Amino acid sequence: MTITTQMTRRHLLTAASTSAILVVTQWPSYVSAQEIDTDAFLKLSQDLTQVDKLDADFAAAMLEAYETAGKGDAVAALVNGQGNDDLANDIVGKWYSGTSPNPDSEQVVTYTDAQMWYAMTYTKPMGYCGGGVGYWADVPEI
Repeated sequence: MTITTQMTRRHLLTAASTSAILVVTQWPSYVSAQEIDTDAFLKLSQDLTQVDKLDADFAAAMLEAYETAGKGDAVAALVNGQGNDDLANDIVGKWYSGTSPNPDSEQVVTYTDAQMWYAMTYTKPMGYCGGGVGYWADVPEI
């Protein structure tokens, strides 16, 4: 059995109008945004920061903030291998500062568990005790 297909004027017009709709709606980006989940964002964050012990709850909050800020598609594209140095640097910065990726948010994602505290071993978050009574009398190890 042989199946032959011919391009008719109707097929051509359908293909052209469908292509135009896909370009306008950026359908491939929308699909990739549907596929990103917290685990994928956590893996991306671990790869970018080179830190294996990132918190999954903070990753979920950060991903939600990126989506609220309208950057979900860009994050999904980055997860799917499309380079975006500015966004990659922003994600690393947010993990180190603990601030929300959503500029309209007044809350931080985390303060005491921000990666900056682990990078700066000579200090601690304000309000955290550094040890027993008089611990501050000893010279810190650097």
